[in-house]
Amino acid sequence: MAELTITKLNPETHLLLDQPLLRLPVELGRKNFKLAAMHIEHDRKALTANLKTTANDSLSGKKSPKETLDSLDNMINRMKNLKRKTEAFHEDEKAIHRQSRKRLEHLHDLYQIPSLADVKYDDWSRLRLDRLLVDYLLRNGYGDSARALAKEKGIEDLVDVDVFLQCHKVEESLRRGSTQECLAWCAENRELTRKTNSTLEFELRLQQFIELRRKGSLLEARLHAQKYITGHSETNVPDFQRAAGLLAYGPNARTEPYKTMYSESRWDFLANLFVKSHHELFALPERPLLHIALSAGLSALKTPSCHSRYASSSSNASSSTTTVCPICSTELNELARSLRHVQHNKSSVEHDPVVLPNGRVYGRERLLEMSSKFGLPVGKVKDPTTSEVYDAAVIRKVFFS
Repeated sequence: MAELTITKLNPETHLLLDQPLLRLPVELGRKNFKLAAMHIEHDRKALTANLKTTANDSLSGKKSPKETLDSLDNMINRMKNLKRKTEAFHEDEKAIHRQSRKRLEHLHDLYQIPSLADVKYDDWSRLRLDRLLVDYLLRNGYGDSARALAKEKGIEDLVDVDVFLQCHKVEESLRRGSTQECLAWCAENRELTRKTNSTLEFELRLQQFIELRRKGSLLEARLHAQKYITGHSETNVPDFQRAAGLLAYGPNARTEPYKTMYSESRWDFLANLFVKSHHELFALPERPLLHIALSAGLSALKTPSCHSRYASSSSNASSSTTTVCPICSTELNELARSLRHVQHNKSSVEHDPVVLPNGRVYGRERLLEMSSKFGLPVGKVKDPTTSEVYDAAVIRKVFFS
């Protein structure tokens, strides 16, 4: 019964890591719907106003029949353009629905696996690892490699290559010192970013103001500030005050915070702020999913002895034993050093446990057997981990309560 409990698969725990898999298509669908509604409403108002004006002018004789026909042709062309836009939005929506269906089927497969020992679970886990690797590659700017891996594994609908590529494109433009792409992104998602109280657009406008001051264009800087920055005088008082101070402090200022504001490192700040705003908008975690999964796995396997100076690892020359503990391996030991270890509710001990003077506990039979293999005389025992030698008389039996 205990073995069945250990190997039983609990799908709900896996879904904690896979939440972005379903949340991102929902956010993309919401964005697509709002953009389509915005275009339809904008053209509806314009067409209604034009139609009313054209009808009134035609009835009153202000426009000739030819001018009226030209106005009607323009409205028809505008409606055709609207139709093309809505068809594009509809294709995007169908692609989002296809992705959602594939992802739901992928997660549904997990609920059909009864045990962790099932070979189907190995296949499912391998597929998830491929998804995590694609996510990691995309977040680190390896878009071509990520796309090639997704295509090779047949998981294009389970990963979000285009979303991260667009994000990386805007991020790189900011690091190159351009705000145009990011401002266009802000304009496209303005209604959505307002709900998250993002300061990204203000910081971009402030950077444009800084660049104008850097060039010495004081008049243009003042006009820019009146148009884009003064509107934040009540909502972002400290930031507005810093912006106003730039009128008095030039690019060679040595006074903080103006020295930092004129620094080229501010572009990195804007790039990081954009990535943060982008991930918040689409409900994406800031850290790569591979890091989250790896941290959880390392913490689950880690024990207090894994980083002991007597740990039985390949880096400990004094150890007389070998270990299959992955945390004690050379590859993962340093990687897991800063992580916490979990509290294990169950532990196992050897038969007839005894304790040595150094506090280490071993099974009596195994301890005597290994001491004999080490060539020690009768009456002597050797700690297989620390290589310390003791008289057999000093070992004490351990009773667990």
